[in-house]
Amino acid sequence: MTTPEIALDEVAAVEQCAQAYHCLRDELAKVIVGQNDVIEQVLIAVLSRGHALLEGVPGLAKTLLVSSLARALHLSFKRIQFTPDLMPSDVTGTDVIQEHLETRQREYQFLPGPLFANMILADEINRTPPKTQAAMLEAMQERQVSIGGTIHRLPDPFFVLATQNPLEQEGTYPLPEAQLDRFLLHIRVDYPSAADEWEVARRVTSGQLGEIQAVLSGDDIIGYQQLVQQIPVSDQVLGYAHALVRASRPRTVEAPDFINKWVNWGAGPRGVLTLVTCAKARALLRGRYHAAISDVQAVAKGALRHRIAPNFAAQAADVDSEKLIAMLMEKIPTDKKYARPVAPV
Repeated sequence: MTTPEIALDEVAAVEQCAQAYHCLRDELAKVIVGQNDVIEQVLIAVLSRGHALLEGVPGLAKTLLVSSLARALHLSFKRIQFTPDLMPSDVTGTDVIQEHLETRQREYQFLPGPLFANMILADEINRTPPKTQAAMLEAMQERQVSIGGTIHRLPDPFFVLATQNPLEQEGTYPLPEAQLDRFLLHIRVDYPSAADEWEVARRVTSGQLGEIQAVLSGDDIIGYQQLVQQIPVSDQVLGYAHALVRASRPRTVEAPDFINKWVNWGAGPRGVLTLVTCAKARALLRGRYHAAISDVQAVAKGALRHRIAPNFAAQAADVDSEKLIAMLMEKIPTDKKYARPVAPV
């Protein structure tokens, strides 16, 4: 398959997006020290029109990152602190009875919940019971909520950036696989480097945090999301992502021996979609007009770590999903000539 030509206006849009990305990183650097990989992955999820799950210990500025990003993108922002007593209506909103000022007739009016914003920080999402988590599923997948038989559309663009604490497991409700699969990327937020942590301490204790200025608007984000869809992907890149996902599924002809040994289930079709879309978004942020296999490899862990389930044997051998993804990338060749599979007769 030959790569289609890019129109001149699209070339200019790609270059403009790359410049905006550098400006955005400069703005976030006023309050966020380091965490460049995390920032890039969050922006990849935004441009791919998906949601992201950020996992890390407390105190790593996850909340500050999301709120700062919302200001830099000039988006409305709401933070929801998930607790065991949180009800679905506390998140989505509810119908309330109000009296009309002129007619004095009582009527139901919809009172929107905190979900009605462009960017939602779902803080400690695994601390709320399944009933409330289920209310999030419709919002994340359909970008709407259903209240009293009426459908209410959520604003566009709409993103859920959820956080999860891996340490405290008491009083938590682990996210079911169906909900995990709704997250485009599962992003690990690690401790800062020694130099970054020193700079954090210096800035915070001396009050030297800057003021975030808006770099992009909601309309800009929607335009770049459409541009991501238009970026071409060769059969070679698509074939590599396709082979990587199919090899993650145990008891299939494509699965290597270590997958059959250590994996309960592998990535579904959303895995391929995520790899390809996020690779295109990463290429766009870097000012390139097409995705490469290196882009697929760069987003593979974030795209697949929550879609591959290690079994007890893997846990006993200290093999987690990240190690399995690394082994898969070593196993799947990048120089193979990939082509569209032939459908069975």
